Amino acid sequence: MRAVVINCTLKRSPETSNTEALADVVVKELRARDVEVEVVRAVDLDIPPGVETDLGDGDPWPAVHGKLLAAEILVVASPTWAGHPSSIAQRVIERMDAMISETDDTGRPVAYNRVAGVVVTGNEDGAHHVISEITGALGDYGYTVPGQAWTYWNQGPGPGPSYLEAERGRDWAAKTGRAMASNLVAVAAALAARPIPAPPS
Repeated sequence: MRAVVINCTLKRSPETSNTEALADVVVKELRARDVEVEVVRAVDLDIPPGVETDLGDGDPWPAVHGKLLAAEILVVASPTWAGHPSSIAQRVIERMDAMISETDDTGRPVAYNRVAGVVVTGNEDGAHHVISEITGALGDYGYTVPGQAWTYWNQGPGPGPSYLEAERGRDWAAKTGRAMASNLVAVAAALAARPIPAPPS
């Protein structure tokens, strides 16, 4: 089984990413369950805006799209900014929009029988809103979002430390992240055994 984690931090490599730190909890648990995991830091790719899979020469998105089609599990990890997903997360979601009209040889949407979850960090409120926005879009595209397929950490209202600087809430976020990974693997295995068929014509 394979998974792709798209880290939608605003920080370019090799800058430390709090979002990556929490996503790593999920990655570690997935790997412990024999899942092959690849992590993509989207901001490093300079993905252009659009709602097509391939925008031509120099577009890095087709390679990411190929990784999505090769994986049974997708995790989108985003910081919270002004109560919303990062601009990078929104860019990723917009580029994935093309998957709505893409089908396999049986007429089944390409995102069917793939599962998705979300990781959110931020020293402000808004995690549930971010989770809802991202999972809502992924569900539209055809991904299955299992129950409790998310984890988050935030400091609460007002300014404060970031995920890597704080202790409060980190144990809960890690435990929830491990549960998230377990649920993603379980539902991906169930869909492999009993796939969702192509929609009726």
